[in-house]
Amino acid sequence: MLTHLLINNVVLIEKLELDFSNGLTVFSGETGAGKSILLDSLGFVLGAKADTGLIRKGSDKMSVTAVFEGVEKESPFYALCGENEIETYDEIIIRRTLTADGKSKILICDQPISAKLLKELGSYLVEINGQFDNHGLLNTSTHIDFLDAFGGYQKALDEVHVAYSRMQSAHKKLQTASADYQSAVEKEDMLRHYLAELEALHPQKGEEDTLNAKRREMMSAEKILENLNEAYQSLQGQGLAGHIRHAMGSIDKANRLTDGKFDNVAEALNTALVELDEVSAQLENASTSIFYDQNQINTIEERLFALKDLARKHRCGVDDLADVLQKIRADLVVVEKNGDILAALSREADEADELYRQKARVLHECRVKAAGELSAKVEAELKFLKMAKALFRVVITPLENGQATSKGTDDVFFEVATNEGTNFGTLSKIASGGELARFMLAIKVNLAAKGGVKTLIFDEIDAGLSGAAAESVGNRLFKLASAGQVFVVTHSPQVASFSQTHFKVVKSTSNGMTQTDVLRLSDAEKKEEIARMLSGEIISDEARAAAEKLIKTA
Repeated sequence: MLTHLLINNVVLIEKLELDFSNGLTVFSGETGAGKSILLDSLGFVLGAKADTGLIRKGSDKMSVTAVFEGVEKESPFYALCGENEIETYDEIIIRRTLTADGKSKILICDQPISAKLLKELGSYLVEINGQFDNHGLLNTSTHIDFLDAFGGYQKALDEVHVAYSRMQSAHKKLQTASADYQSAVEKEDMLRHYLAELEALHPQKGEEDTLNAKRREMMSAEKILENLNEAYQSLQGQGLAGHIRHAMGSIDKANRLTDGKFDNVAEALNTALVELDEVSAQLENASTSIFYDQNQINTIEERLFALKDLARKHRCGVDDLADVLQKIRADLVVVEKNGDILAALSREADEADELYRQKARVLHECRVKAAGELSAKVEAELKFLKMAKALFRVVITPLENGQATSKGTDDVFFEVATNEGTNFGTLSKIASGGELARFMLAIKVNLAAKGGVKTLIFDEIDAGLSGAAAESVGNRLFKLASAGQVFVVTHSPQVASFSQTHFKVVKSTSNGMTQTDVLRLSDAEKKEEIARMLSGEIISDEARAAAEKLIKTA
């Protein structure tokens, strides 16, 4: 439930702190006093669109803080917090600020979140209902959710959702495989032609670089041989080898005169001569390995041309041709084997369809049963709301064109007949504002016993009602509040008389500035306020007596 609300610099409110408790809380006050500001502030902190027009004149920032306690640990609120890795506590504190330049900051338990997430989380904490709330009874697309919430067959709903997801996945696989198969069949002749070309050429990865290197070598064979022979001749005859031998002879003579003093030099010269002979042999062998064959060069160039031509055709590099070959082989396997694959996927889709239909039938039966119960309970509740002759029914029809959704195959909408002998019709066409309010209450009272949001706000849904009808609405709001927390913004003294907590919204002007305040009323002040609601600005003794009577009989 909502336990605390702190509002700073919102329209006519400079600073306002309110504490709340369970039960029925009423807000009253003259028209224009600022009751709507409270709802705007609460809507803001629960994820409504940020509007800089709400910032109090002369301020550059507004803020609203809401504190909640007693939120059930099993509720979707905590589940959603867990999914978004938000650390929570028993006390949930939400704070939202908005600056004049449109920048907004949102914290939940001191952790920043987005406005989108705030709106979703807020929907699990507070439900705001207006007299003509298009997100409520007037929007027929919500009726299926009302019925499902009342029915309480969550397991059947979950099973349909899972079966629907499986069915969608199976049909997507089948659709993709069918498209691939059709595309492959249409290209089969072309693929087989490409396959023949590639297999005939048999491209290898890295082949282009190898062929280019070999071609460069063969094209340069004559020059290479010339350089190798020149090197060989430089080492032979009277070249380097001859000089080394001449040096060895001179060192040998020196050794004889010095008893071998230069043997180490002689040994080094001998080693150099041996290595020189080995180099000469290597040069001779290298020369024999170099050859020039114009025919082979032509063959290499023709293969390079063929590889590049095929690469252009397939819009890839020469090195990628081997992968293209494997892909074409795989595509042709799809063509050859896809018949079996499609048959298997088709069977899988049929099985998923049948499972979904089975689960949808079970859900439909649950809804039919719940529809009868809800219709009877709403009609019984309407009697307490002074609509004894009103009829209410839940209509369940198949979705158009055999459509299937994650909520099943049913279309659900509510119909009413407000007077005896009149035809049934939709709420928007048949019910007046006051009647719609009572239909909403009748449904909400029955839904309250099923759990869900524990804090409900009703904004003047008793508009257009008076006397016994307004009293009956107050009575049912009181009953609804016994299951949680209900806030009511009202001009009806009959409704206000049922309040367990009563706030009065007042507006005052000081030093040229208008200020809205919210006052918690004592029992005596509550009686005086209800008397004002009965008689107007001038409160008579008769109005006070009537107010006291209303409170006593509430």
